[in-house]
Amino acid sequence: MVYVKWVFWGTFWVLVAAFFHYTLPQHDIARITDTYEKRVDFGENSIFWSHAEVGDAATTVNRDVFFIQAFRTNDKPMIYRNEDTGWGWPPYFKFDTSNLQAEAADLISKKSAANAQWVVIKHYGWRNEFMSIFPNAISVRAVDSPDVRIIPWLNIVILTLFAALCWGIRARWKKFRRNKIDPLVDDYTDGWG
Repeated sequence: MVYVKWVFWGTFWVLVAAFFHYTLPQHDIARITDTYEKRVDFGENSIFWSHAEVGDAATTVNRDVFFIQAFRTNDKPMIYRNEDTGWGWPPYFKFDTSNLQAEAADLISKKSAANAQWVVIKHYGWRNEFMSIFPNAISVRAVDSPDVRIIPWLNIVILTLFAALCWGIRARWKKFRRNKIDPLVDDYTDGWG
């Protein structure tokens, strides 16, 4: 029974961690090499794409999506999709896809350039080449060098509040169990000795 409990709680916390890792914003230092638009057919990985935009038919199986190609500081390529999140989940309320695409195109930099332009790309989501999953770019801004340090204040605040909420729920549950459930169990099992 203890094994089942540990498997349940282990699975629960892995899913919570995966949810936060996918949803919370992340920052990549990169050099943008290209921006383009591509017609995408949605398949089994459609849960990782934004929902159809307002005014589109609900049965849309494909649509045009903006992409941003970049190379991170370790010279590994990273491709970002650039889609509006609208009012949906995650709640980034992103409605400026075209503006972001123009900003990214303006920051294109070649590797051979003497002064490569480095940028911070704020995004959420994962990159999985096998399943064709791309993180969604939220914003892009130029930085002076690839050595800039980004402190994720929003993530720290959200995770601290979540930890406080979990601690509060656990403390109240333990108090409830100690004051209400354990006395009933003790009363019920008194004559079993």
